[in-house]
Amino acid sequence: MTDDERRARIGRRHALAPSSRVSSVEDATRAVVCLHGTEPPSVHLSCWARTKGVSVEDVEHALYSTRSVIRQMSMRETLFVMPRDLVPAVWGSAAARISRVHRNRLVKDLERWGAVPEGEGAEVLAAAETAVLEHLSDGVARSSAEVRREVPEAAGSFTQAPDKSWGGTIAIAPKVLAQLSMDGAVARAGNAGEWYASRPTWTPTAAWWGGAVPAAWGARRGYAELVDRWLWSYGPGTVKDMAWWLGSTQAAVRTAIDDLGAVQVSLEDGSPAWLRHDDLDPVIDVEPWVALLPLLDPTVMGWKGRDFVLGDHAPQLFDSVGNAGTTAWVDGRVVGAWVQDDDGAVELRLLEEVSAAARDALRGEAERLTEWLDGQRVFTVYPSPVMKAPPQRSR
Repeated sequence: MTDDERRARIGRRHALAPSSRVSSVEDATRAVVCLHGTEPPSVHLSCWARTKGVSVEDVEHALYSTRSVIRQMSMRETLFVMPRDLVPAVWGSAAARISRVHRNRLVKDLERWGAVPEGEGAEVLAAAETAVLEHLSDGVARSSAEVRREVPEAAGSFTQAPDKSWGGTIAIAPKVLAQLSMDGAVARAGNAGEWYASRPTWTPTAAWWGGAVPAAWGARRGYAELVDRWLWSYGPGTVKDMAWWLGSTQAAVRTAIDDLGAVQVSLEDGSPAWLRHDDLDPVIDVEPWVALLPLLDPTVMGWKGRDFVLGDHAPQLFDSVGNAGTTAWVDGRVVGAWVQDDDGAVELRLLEEVSAAARDALRGEAERLTEWLDGQRVFTVYPSPVMKAPPQRSR
């Protein structure tokens, strides 16, 4: 399979080509399996890029009223927004894996940096979890600061690595809530801040789901479901691509591939990759398209091997720890980024020359996004080098 076809598949499957855009938050989310939720405005902007007329209020309605999409920390200890029906698969696989890692690390940190005797960290953490769940059982959603004030067992903090630049004071309550979330016991409820800021509140999962909570799937079945959805949206992909995206082992990916009966193909560089068995027909009939995508958008973060979309631009588009900044796309290739000026207008930061037609289309998208944002500037702690560069002259 050529890189050109892989890029055409992005336009079609990721709902970015104009004829492939969808009409709902739920469909936009399914197009890429799930949306990155670390940066709150990215969820809204990812939906904007893939839909026809979806508003901020529509995204808020899906997140907090119908709850048809759910915030869940899972793959790679990253916060995602995913379709409600995918959550049980995630609970039993990717979330369960990071839960074990997070729990072991937190217990060690409590014993090493906190006032917890060695060997008693697990007991202290369990007591804090029980107390938090009992306190939240009244169904009132609370912030982590409120939990910290109201639950003595989760009120403390510890100073991690005081002599290191990466050290600092760590509050226990947010760590306990994150642990309970990974385990599926509590859910991120409403956001106490504006749509572009993160002010999460927490409540028991049963209260947020509004009834019976489905059981977590087994790990093997859960990984198979995730790989199946990934292959449809991102395939073909290598085992390394899938293992990186899942935050799992390559063995788990190979088991899922076998369970699904996926078919091996060759990428343009000769690497072995995989497709769903029912997805072997060419996907090449896609009209020209452009897109402006937000930080950490799934389309730029979907593979470990991204050269077929990034070319040699990666150093300008990612920060020092691998977080993707905003991106500007032309026919499945990243050609630059976008920023906002002091008045909130969207400006392009191109890294290469593009055709006149593509430049005009990108400017049209910048105007459309400027109008949609309506003067609201969205900020980030993950700006890429090109985003931080001085404004450039018009190309």
